[in-house]
Amino acid sequence: MNGRPISGASVGARAHGSKGILAMLLGVLMLTVTACGGGGDSGTGSGDAKSKGSGQADTKVSRAVVTIAPKDGADDVATSGALKVTAAKGKLTEVEVEDTKGHAVDGKITGGGATWTPATHLASATKYKVHAVAKDSDGREAAEESAFTTLTPKNTFAGIYTPENGAKVGVGMPFSVHFTRGITHPEDVEKAIRITTEPAVDVQGHWFGNDRLDFRPEEYWKAGTKVTVHLDLDGVEGRPGVYGKQAKTVKFTIGRSQVSTVDAKTHKMTVRRDGKVYKTIPVTTGKPGYDTWNGQMVISERLRVTRMNGETVGYGGEYDIKDVPDAMRLTTSGTFIHGNYWGGGAFGNYNSSHGCIGLRDVRGGGDRSLPAGWFFDHSMVGDVVVVKNSHDRTVAPDNGYNGWNMSWEKWTA
Repeated sequence: MNGRPISGASVGARAHGSKGILAMLLGVLMLTVTACGGGGDSGTGSGDAKSKGSGQADTKVSRAVVTIAPKDGADDVATSGALKVTAAKGKLTEVEVEDTKGHAVDGKITGGGATWTPATHLASATKYKVHAVAKDSDGREAAEESAFTTLTPKNTFAGIYTPENGAKVGVGMPFSVHFTRGITHPEDVEKAIRITTEPAVDVQGHWFGNDRLDFRPEEYWKAGTKVTVHLDLDGVEGRPGVYGKQAKTVKFTIGRSQVSTVDAKTHKMTVRRDGKVYKTIPVTTGKPGYDTWNGQMVISERLRVTRMNGETVGYGGEYDIKDVPDAMRLTTSGTFIHGNYWGGGAFGNYNSSHGCIGLRDVRGGGDRSLPAGWFFDHSMVGDVVVVKNSHDRTVAPDNGYNGWNMSWEKWTA
C-alpha cells in the first residue's frame, strides 16, 4: 500500500514533469517563432521595403524632360528656325517628325543628346506631328508628342527651270532656274535644290544676279549621265515674307557628246561626235564691226524657221528676214547658228554676217543634205558650239547658258 502513494506520487510528478517539459517546449517554440517572427517582422519589413523599392523602380517617372517647340496646337509656324526638340536631365534617343501624308522630316540629334533640329526647312501650310523620346541616367524613358501647322504665305515665288523633266540634252546643258522674284536669301534657296547624278559627279551652283541660278559640273557632262534634281522650294523664304511654292523632282539625261568648233579665221566648223571628227562644214561668221563672240556657247533653242529683225538686237533696219531656216540660238542677245540662203559664195571664204554663224541652205530649208539642214538634224539643245579666232571678246557667261566660259574657281567662289 505504501508503494502506491509513492507510485501515484511518482506518476503525478511525471505528469507535472511532462506538462512542464511541454510548457517549456512550447515556450521555446514560441520564442523560436517569436524570434523567427521578430526576424520575420524585421525581415518582412525589409522585404516590404525591398518590394516597395522594386515597385518604385518599375513605376517611378523618368527624370528626363522632353520639350518640343512649337507648342502643341500652334498655328502659323515659321517654316525655318521654329522647330526644335530638347531634353533636360536626360538624352534624346528618338525624334520623329512627319506631315499628314507620312513624309518624314530629316534631322539630327546633337549636343550629346540635348537637342534635335531639322536638316532642312518645312513646307508651308502643312500640319506636322512630332514624337520624341529621351532617357535619364537610369535608362527610364520620357516621351512627348506635339502637332502644329506651318504658315500659309501671302507672297510666293517660283523657279522656271530648264531642261524639262524627261528631256535628253547635250553635254553642255546646265540646269538653270530663273526665279520669279529677286532672291535675297540665296544660300537658303540654293540649299533647297539638290542634284544627284549617275555616274556621280560634283555639281555646283552659280548665281547670275539675284534671280538666276545655274548648276553644272566642272567639265562637260559625260555622255549618258542621268541627272535628278530635287526642287524642294516649298516653304523656303527667298526674301522677307516671300516663300517658295514648288516641291518636285526633275529628271533628264545627257545624250551623246557633240562639240563643234568654229574657226572664224579659216571659215570652217569642225563637228566632233564623242571626241571624233564627225564632219567639217564651211561657214561664214560676223563681218568686221559685227564680229561673232568668241567662246563656248550652248544651243538653247531650235527653230526650223524664224524671223530675224535687226531692230530686235540694236541694228536698226539693217535686215529683216522673215524665213530664216534651221536656226539654233546660242545667246540671249541674239546670236544664232542658222541656215543662210542669201550668202552667195561667203561660206568657207569670208565673213559676212551681223554676228551669227551662217551655214549654206536653201529657202525654206527643204534640202536636208545641205550643211544647215544636216547640222540642224544632227544637233540637240545642250550641244556646244565653240568659236575661236574672232575679233570680238569672249561671250559673257550669263548671255545664254554659257557658264563654261567661267573658270571652275570663279564658278564655285
